[in-house]
Parts: sequence; C-alpha cells; structure tokens
Amino acid sequence: MARLPGLRVIVTGSIGFDHIDLEAAKRRAVWVCNVPDYCVDEVADSTIALLLALVRGVVVLDRSVRDGHWDDHAAGLLPRLSDVRLGIVGFGRIGRAVAARAQALEIETWATDPVVPADAMRLAGARPALLEELLRNVNAVTLHVPLTKESDKLIGAPQLALMRRGSYLVNTARGQLVDVPALIQALDDGQLAGAALDVLPVEPPTGLESMPSHRRLIVTPHAAWSSPSAEQEVVRKAAQSLLEALEGRRPDGLVLAGN
Repeated sequence: MARLPGLRVIVTGSIGFDHIDLEAAKRRAVWVCNVPDYCVDEVADSTIALLLALVRGVVVLDRSVRDGHWDDHAAGLLPRLSDVRLGIVGFGRIGRAVAARAQALEIETWATDPVVPADAMRLAGARPALLEELLRNVNAVTLHVPLTKESDKLIGAPQLALMRRGSYLVNTARGQLVDVPALIQALDDGQLAGAALDVLPVEPPTGLESMPSHRRLIVTPHAAWSSPSAEQEVVRKAAQSLLEALEGRRPDGLVLAGN
C-alpha cells in the first residue's frame, strides 16, 4: 500500500480477507471489500462430501483396495449417518447451508457462533451451544469461521481432547484454525476417527511446513470453493464491488469503508 499512493480500493476475490492489513488500509482511508457469497453452495457441498467420506470410510477403504486388500472392515465399524451429531462452528452463510444439507440427511446439528443469536440457530434447525459444550456433545465438527487473532488455532490439543473419542473433524475454512500437529496426534491416539482438510496453514506445503499425512486424514488442495459458476461469479461480484466503492456507494462485500 505504501508503494501505491493513489490506491483507493482493495477487492479480494475471496471470502477470507485475513491476508489484507486492515489497519494499514484504515490509516490510508482505503476501501476493502471481499466477495462473501460466491461459493456458499460449493463449500457446503464439499463439506458434506468430506464428512460422508470420513463417516463411511470411503477413502480408507479405497486405499486398502489399491494396496491389494479386500477387507470390508479395513476402516473399522462405520456409523450410520443418523448416528452422527454434527457441530457447526460458525453459523454464517456457509454454516447455515451445511446445516440444511446435514438435516436433509437426518444428521442432528448443533451450532456455535458468538455473533449469531441463539433463536436464529434454532430457527435454522440447529441446537445453539457454546464452543466447549458443542465439542463435548457432538461426534463430528466442521469449521466455518474467519481467521482472526482469536480464532488462530481455534482447534488445538485442548479442544480435541474435549471431543468424544472416535469423532471426526472437517475444515474447509482457513488452515490456521487447526493445530495440525495436534490433529495428527489425535488421529494417532484414536481420539479422532478421521479428519478432512481442504485448507492448510501453508499452501501449498513447503519444506518448512510439510504435507500432513495419516491413513485417516483426507487432504484436498483448497478446492471446496471450485465450480465454473463460482469462478464466473467471484470475478463479476469483485468488479461490481470495485465500481460501487469508486462511486462512493456501499458494496455488498464491504469490509472497511474509506473516507
């Protein structure tokens, strides 16, 4: 920003905006916008797909067959979907969309979000709870919160220890929300029966931050958002926000308003 004295607007073609220095933008009266709603369906669909793959052992069983085995118990005893109680951490657009899909599959849903009223969660069919209460009472957790100082490593060793033994974790939000070494340890110990990560703290993994690996871990390359419709929509909405900000109007994706 310091090298762009004429800068008036920053638009990120993403839901997350943790990679933008908001304090620096505020000092310079620069508008900041994101695109908060371009891939809601895609991320919700991917979240449910990953959850189903974990609960029904799809990836573990596939790997077993590819290794030359034919063992219908290679992934252990697999629960029914109706036996899953899903905790949704973050009940914004995507969290609500995940809840609707889960409920259609007869999965009981709980939710936690400090900025969403409990009545709104109940209206959406989810049981409201504080984070610790949710972790203690569900057997699957999915994350849908932005990355902030408060949510960095939101799920670490203490939180994983609160979860029921044999639970599942899905993260399609931000990689830094999860303490990955603690997650691998929880998989090793059997505290978690499986986990799925579409996002990592460093993307792509480097020599300093190697690819996490475990037979009960699914990793996808930050692809939960992807579809032809989303690719078109994010460009259109980002351009629309830019135009509105330059004209002094309030964009739908406004994060920070300049002077």
